[in-house]
Amino acid sequence: MDRTESMKPLKLLNYAQDRWYGAESALAPVESALTGETIAMTGSGGLDFKAMLDHARDVGGPALRRMTFHERAWMLKHLANAVMARKEELYELSYSTGATRTDGWIDIEGGAGTLFSFSSKGRRELPNGRVLIDGAMEPLSKGGSFVGQHVYTSLQGVAVHINAFNFPVWGMLEKLGPTLLAGVPAIVKPASATGYLAEAAFRIMIEADILPPGALQLVMGGVGDLLDHLTLQDVVSFTGSAQTAMKLQTHPVIARESVRFIAERDSLNASVLGPDAAPGTPEFDLFVKEVAREMTVKAGQKCTAIRRAMAPAEHIDAVQEALSARLARVRVGDPREEGVTMGALASRAQLASVREAVQKLVEGEARIVSGDPDSTPSGNGFFLRPILLRTDDPWGSPAVHDVEPFGPVSTIMPYRDLGDAVALANRGMGSLALSLFTNDAAVAEEFVLGAGAYHGRMLILDRTSAGESTGHGSPLPVLVHGGPGRAGGGEEMGGVRGVVHYMQRTALQGSPAALSAVIGQWLPGAAKPEGEVHPFRRRISELDIGYTLKTASRTVTLEDIEHFAAFTGDNFYAHMNEDAAKASPIFEGRVAHGYLILSFAAGLFVDPDPGPVLANTGLENLRFQTPLYPGDSMRVELTVKSKSVRDEERGEVRWAVYVYNQKDEVVATYDLLTMNTP
Repeated sequence: MDRTESMKPLKLLNYAQDRWYGAESALAPVESALTGETIAMTGSGGLDFKAMLDHARDVGGPALRRMTFHERAWMLKHLANAVMARKEELYELSYSTGATRTDGWIDIEGGAGTLFSFSSKGRRELPNGRVLIDGAMEPLSKGGSFVGQHVYTSLQGVAVHINAFNFPVWGMLEKLGPTLLAGVPAIVKPASATGYLAEAAFRIMIEADILPPGALQLVMGGVGDLLDHLTLQDVVSFTGSAQTAMKLQTHPVIARESVRFIAERDSLNASVLGPDAAPGTPEFDLFVKEVAREMTVKAGQKCTAIRRAMAPAEHIDAVQEALSARLARVRVGDPREEGVTMGALASRAQLASVREAVQKLVEGEARIVSGDPDSTPSGNGFFLRPILLRTDDPWGSPAVHDVEPFGPVSTIMPYRDLGDAVALANRGMGSLALSLFTNDAAVAEEFVLGAGAYHGRMLILDRTSAGESTGHGSPLPVLVHGGPGRAGGGEEMGGVRGVVHYMQRTALQGSPAALSAVIGQWLPGAAKPEGEVHPFRRRISELDIGYTLKTASRTVTLEDIEHFAAFTGDNFYAHMNEDAAKASPIFEGRVAHGYLILSFAAGLFVDPDPGPVLANTGLENLRFQTPLYPGDSMRVELTVKSKSVRDEERGEVRWAVYVYNQKDEVVATYDLLTMNTP
């Protein structure tokens, strides 16, 4: 859009069954947040929603499920690169939503960054297969021939994403990342007010020709009878108002089919100035800065923005003075103009909604101490200066805890003591985010114990972490985003946690051999075939799961133990003092060092010559089970537990290592990780 916005309105298109489709009837106008002019027409009339769902289930789902986690992860990276390559197109459109360049960066590059993060997580933390193992094997029989294993497999339905207007790119991509990584196709329904930006980002992904057919579809209007055709294999992920969420959740088909429903809804997030953070402390200044930032970034249209700011009663006047002064420096206007620090609200309806909410707060015993909800600071757009309210009786002003003005509005309020602050924070009845500004660890501990159950994410900010902090209102792809109660009770993102929302956990039972074949990982009790070729001489592609090397034995002498102690400096009594070791309730006398056992084990199983094994990258799950005494012998069984190719040059092999003594008792067990050539 150019500055004047005076051009023929865009006709936004749907993407159904791998084709672009323009609705011909029931089109709705979309206005520029900067001028109020109509800049787009949007609608979904004529779409066959049942056919869209069938296409996703019959074409998109099977194609995605044929891919491994790593293949899907690479797909996400390519999608992110496609968005980044054309980001300037999106920035130009983003201005019309009322967003500044900084706001757009959060939305556009933050969205791409979320895909990058899920791509990285998928390649580092998920197997290069199609089944995700959940936890350790559970022994179910005395002889070990019958075991259990929890696994996740991809749902065989469709994810319906109903997104909010405030972050049209990030809001779409943060849902698509875990969904596609799980192997589930999606139908995306953006909010109409900023749908033109979501449609542009969606178009970039389709034109990049990365996705398999049927993986993504787009609805640029109402969803018609789509919900009527959902099944138990489908997921609805919704971001928006509590009223709409409740309407969707009570849809008879969603209730009857037990359709998974993930909701992120209203949230009266709180920020608390700790009792130790008096004026003049770094924490006081950080608190004021953060509240002001959360009020003005994206014109306060953030689900995580600070709606309630709490301070010790003796500091509330200082907070008001400092915060009002900071807000007075905010320049509202066209975000493309130099010096503008806050843009417009996204729509005419949104501006009216914020003004109505402010009026309810005033009627509920709060008073405006900065800003004017009736002023129009810039042109014909949907502009509003930041509005700061105050209540001196937060327990007698219920509206400040119940009414969310989704814009540049926050209410400051005093608390009596830390217990009162905890209770006030929790009075919001569930939030997405809370921040606490304190340099007192005891305060932080008490607050988390008292308030943690009511808030999805808690930021504890002090002078040591502020320089690198991402702030109160920034959801991160590696951390869960969601909250209890009023916030919807759902969760998104959180790394792999977000992926499994689109998968089914199943408890498998059977023999170790059968379950090993299913999950692609060797389980204790499954076959351990041997061969003439040392496993370190084989590439990943040449290694079979379960392939095992059984070594010769080595006797551990008292001289070995004493030499190891002298060489390493580890003279712990159990290794060097016979009488003290015998007096121990654990040992019968001096024992070999655990790390001596590991070192000797490596000496027994390592093939020293250059080959496919590039490096030892770590040990996991190390346990010492039986002491090894002077004169005992030890041998090793090294088994290919799992393997994963990371790229064309390297991958990882996980080896199950068992160390036995001369009685075939397990002395030690651990997982060895090596970097190998594919």
